[in-house]
Amino acid sequence: MSLRHLTISLCLILMGIAPLAAISQGSLLFLTFEPGGRANGMGRAYSAVADDAFAMWWNPGATAFNRKGQLAANHIPWLQGSGLNDMFYEYLGWNQYFEGIGNLNAHIVLLDAGTQEQTDSSGLSLGSFHSFDIAGAIGYSDQVIPGKLGVGANFKLIYSYLAPPTGLTDTEGKAFSFGFDVGAKYLNVAEVEGLDLAFVIQNMGPDVTFVDQEQADPSPMTVRMGAAYTAFKNPLNSLILSAEASKMLANEDPLFKRFITGWEHMDETIYGVGAEYTYLELIALRGGYFADTAGKITGPSFGVGIQYMFDNRYKLSADFSMVPAGELTDFNKVFSLGFEF
Repeated sequence: MSLRHLTISLCLILMGIAPLAAISQGSLLFLTFEPGGRANGMGRAYSAVADDAFAMWWNPGATAFNRKGQLAANHIPWLQGSGLNDMFYEYLGWNQYFEGIGNLNAHIVLLDAGTQEQTDSSGLSLGSFHSFDIAGAIGYSDQVIPGKLGVGANFKLIYSYLAPPTGLTDTEGKAFSFGFDVGAKYLNVAEVEGLDLAFVIQNMGPDVTFVDQEQADPSPMTVRMGAAYTAFKNPLNSLILSAEASKMLANEDPLFKRFITGWEHMDETIYGVGAEYTYLELIALRGGYFADTAGKITGPSFGVGIQYMFDNRYKLSADFSMVPAGELTDFNKVFSLGFEF
C-alpha cells in the first residue's frame, strides 16, 4: 500500500475517532469508545450509574456493588452511512460476585476497521488487508466501606493492526501494549439518599509504538468524574439523573508527569448529562446531551430499553440508543443485550 493511500485511509478513520477523543495526539483511541446502549442513551454520563456488565469498562469500582452474575454484549455499526460502512465496535463483558472474595470480571472490546485495498507505490493493486484493534481486560473490585465505597482495577492487554508493510518499509503497522484502569464509586454522598459519585482513571500505560520507536505515541489516558441522583424509585416508576466530565491526558510528557501537565488544554474536556425514566421496571426511556466542543461534536442522545424479570431471579434486558457521531454522519446506533443471574 502506498504511503499516500495509507495516510488517506488512516485520516478517514481518525476523522471519526477524533470527535470522541477530542485530542490531536495519542494512540489506541478505540479504548476511549464508550460501550452500552443504556450509557449512550444517557449522554454517555454513566460512570456513577454503572450497575451492569458494562460497569467494568466505565468504572471498575462500580462493579463492587453488583451482587449478581452479569453478562453484557454491545454492537455498534461505526459511522454507518459515512462511506466507512464496514466498521464495527463490539463489546462483551462478564461480572461475578464471590462471597468473601469480591467481584471478579472480564471484558473484551474490538474495533473492526474493515477491509482496505493494498497498492504499491505505482498504484498497482496488491490485494486487500484488514485493520482491527482488540483489547482484553480482567478486573477485581470490592467494597472498602461496605454499602458505601467500592474500588476496583482492570489490567488489559491491547493489540492493534493498522496495515501490512507499505513497500517503503518492511515493518507492519501493528502494536502490542498493556494498560490499567482504576475507579471508585461512593454511594449516598453527604447522607443524601440516591446521590452517588464516581472517579475513574482509564488506560494508564506505556507509549505505543507501531513502526518507529522514536515516534511512539502516548496511550489515551483518560480521567472521568461522574455523579448520579436517583430522584425517585418505587415499583411503579423511577427516575435517574446523571452528569459526567472526562479529559484525556495524552501529551508528550512521561506517563506520571501527564497527571500534572495533561490538564493544559481544558477546552478538550468532554461533558455529558442524561436521564432515565423506567416504568413498571419494564420499559425505560432515556435522553441526554453530549458536548465535545474540541472534537466538534455536540448534540442530544436518545434511547429505549426493555427488561424482563423471570423466575424471580433472572433478568434479560435489551437496549437501543442513538448518539451524535460527528461530522462524518449524524448518529451512531448502539445495540446491546444484558443478562443477570
